[in-house]
Amino acid sequence: MTMRIANHKSLLILVFILASWITFAVIQNSTKLRTVLKLPFSLHHWNFIMKTHPEPALNPAVSPTETELRIKRIMEKLDQLIPPRPFTNVRSTTSAAHSRATLLSPRDTYCRGDWLDVLLEVRDHLGRRKEYGGDFLRARMSSPALKAGASGKVTDFNNGTYLVSFTLFWEGQVSLSVLLIHPSEGVSALWRARNQGYDRVIFTGQFNRGTSQVSTDCALVLNSSAELCEYLDTRDREAFYCLKPPNVPCAALTHMYSKNKDVSYLSKQERSLFERSNVGVEMMAKFDAITVSKCNSEKTVPVKRQCKFGMASTIPGGHVWKDTWNPVSCSLAAIEMKECLRGKFIYLLGDSTIRQWMEYFKSRINTLKSVDLHESGKFQKQLAVDLNKNINIQWQKHGYPLIGSLTYSVKEIEYLAQVIDRIGGERNTIIVISLGQHFRPFPIDVFIRRALNIHDALQRLLLRSPDTVVIIKEENIREMNADVERFSDFHGYIQYLALKDIFQDLNVGIIDAWDITIAYGTNNVHPPQSVVRNQINILLNFIC
Repeated sequence: MTMRIANHKSLLILVFILASWITFAVIQNSTKLRTVLKLPFSLHHWNFIMKTHPEPALNPAVSPTETELRIKRIMEKLDQLIPPRPFTNVRSTTSAAHSRATLLSPRDTYCRGDWLDVLLEVRDHLGRRKEYGGDFLRARMSSPALKAGASGKVTDFNNGTYLVSFTLFWEGQVSLSVLLIHPSEGVSALWRARNQGYDRVIFTGQFNRGTSQVSTDCALVLNSSAELCEYLDTRDREAFYCLKPPNVPCAALTHMYSKNKDVSYLSKQERSLFERSNVGVEMMAKFDAITVSKCNSEKTVPVKRQCKFGMASTIPGGHVWKDTWNPVSCSLAAIEMKECLRGKFIYLLGDSTIRQWMEYFKSRINTLKSVDLHESGKFQKQLAVDLNKNINIQWQKHGYPLIGSLTYSVKEIEYLAQVIDRIGGERNTIIVISLGQHFRPFPIDVFIRRALNIHDALQRLLLRSPDTVVIIKEENIREMNADVERFSDFHGYIQYLALKDIFQDLNVGIIDAWDITIAYGTNNVHPPQSVVRNQINILLNFIC
């Protein structure tokens, strides 16, 4: 009897030791297992999921994935561009009125094709010379009577001086402008504030519950202990969340709308920098227009070749004259649109600025017929076809975040990387992508991650179908009096730089809508049809 009890105890001890060893092994190897599986969680995202899901994780400290490292590298580059510039008094910030602009090598006669340089010395509101740069400036030359304009090139010497260079593209009376969009102190404040919070915009999701609807809060990040619906792209680790309605499945989400939340991450003193009177202030108000002449009538103007896909861009990229865009490095031919598009399938993917292209195509090609895809709302997918010419043009919105005060359907919403992965591609397949405006109110890592995922999807597409034509349309500039903390063009400019960095290694064409809309001086997120027409003409020259 004693021997049987002893054997039983020995067996229990052995089982306990074996269980302990298995538990220890699982814990020790959980990190290695996640690394092998390449689960793409950064520490930040892992902590977020820990807060919103009740199940505990064995080891949240996992190694960052390649995507996380790429995001970090880009963020570090941007942080170097935008150092902190704290201030205790608004009078110590950059003042347009007290800054000094000087024409270098002024002369009585300016000739078409010459460079004109302006030295800008910035000062604060007390007239003191600034010792650092970083101001967000916009240089432009224009001749309204000629419907002409071009951006200027700004070189920051990071010591309070700037060189502003203009190429004198045309003859006539030319006005020069340098706008102080934001002082360097405002730029620093916007950058810090942008990366602090996800809650400047509130999303409301509508769920079907039988014959009725129920609405809940949704967001890119929801700090709530309540049960959440997680809409997760498991491969690319992009997610959107809604508070789960009681007794309603997460799959019942059908519609969405958004509104701005009364929240700011700027101090009262910082917000004063973004009052309307302090945004976009002219720094060359005392300068008269200059006269540009032809000068050397015998000088031969070099013949430029037609613009083609993959040509290098310049700064400035071109100029507007008689309401028509003229690139610096090539010439745009007049392309017959319908013949150019014969046999082509064009995917327009992104925001409403590329939807403008869809509307333009439909207005200019009267044989295009819209196909009812049984969606509703402003963001509904659009398809137009010409059966005789075999033309197919499709517009599709990008995935969350999608800002809109009008209710839109999310039944078929998906990330653009998923859309691209389904495209077979070939030489008559044209993909044009535009995104940025809807990302401005959110931390920059959201935009960078999205752009990297699209980059990787395009890389996969070009491996299987290298003849596919891919175009990236950069952002348009927009209204200066829009909500600055959420939608300032400074946010758009940072995204513009990030896109150039991310896509530089791919064989894609770039339509520099940023430079084009500065040249036109539109200051409108949805520029007029003349601007859209010229953007599309670049596309036609790329593909025909």
